[in-house]
Amino acid sequence: MNLDHIEAFVYVIHFNSFNKAADALFLSQPSVSARIQALERELDAKLFEREGRHFTLTEKGKQFLPYAQQILQAMKKGKQQLQQMRAELHELRIGCMVSVSNYIVPEILPLLKLRYPNVQIKLITASSEAIMEKLVNKEIELGLVRNLTHPHADSVKFYEDPIRLFVHEGHPFIGMKEVTMEDVGSQPLVFFECGSLDWMKIHRLFDALDQPPNIEFHVDNLETAKKLVLKQVGISFLPSLSVAKEREEGRLVPIDAPSLASLSLRTNLIALKGECTEFYSAVLDIGRTIQAESALR
Repeated sequence: MNLDHIEAFVYVIHFNSFNKAADALFLSQPSVSARIQALERELDAKLFEREGRHFTLTEKGKQFLPYAQQILQAMKKGKQQLQQMRAELHELRIGCMVSVSNYIVPEILPLLKLRYPNVQIKLITASSEAIMEKLVNKEIELGLVRNLTHPHADSVKFYEDPIRLFVHEGHPFIGMKEVTMEDVGSQPLVFFECGSLDWMKIHRLFDALDQPPNIEFHVDNLETAKKLVLKQVGISFLPSLSVAKEREEGRLVPIDAPSLASLSLRTNLIALKGECTEFYSAVLDIGRTIQAESALR
């Protein structure tokens, strides 16, 4: 049911005049009449008895009036609540993992600040599990985590970062027509993982080999893994966004391996159900923009 039609109905009764209702709604009198007629069709009921310029409410019109007034009042209160929340929320608290803080958040915050210049943004870094706990305890409004769920939280895909094999400049894999997992396993490896399913898939790929992979360094920090590859002490599987600058400069080179084509690191946006919906939608929209721009690089 169209809210504009209900509003026209209530205004006509309030002013006891189609013309005055039209003036209050910044419409023409025929437009108000058309809205009333459309409402009558939607309700399949005649709301007014018209006699020239005079009109009276029908019995069905009288029955519907209190419900129409309640609908408009509920909408008014809803708008007031949103405006009050917008006015009160001078600080937006966002929780995220360290890797997200390093590579994704710097892309998000400038765009978010353009939309909400008067909102101060506070960033809190922790593990995905700790971020979810902070959200449930209302210590933060939004979170960026790995693929977690909670009965009290909305969780939706925010960013999908392809995982690729990266080598340093001058590495013998550069220029090879095909690199197999056997080739990869024979090289000194810097293995970074964060517990996601995709890192487990990489482990399973190595499990199929006759020889175990040559893992020289096992680290839990992306920057450490990246810098070890730059030091030319090994090669590594890394999310593409984390090495965008080094790849552009030619210091790190992605190597295509068919078995890795579907692997990615997923980041989800979380918020308590029914809360912070405006910022939740805004950040999701920004995420889509960043993902689209990244696909064009």
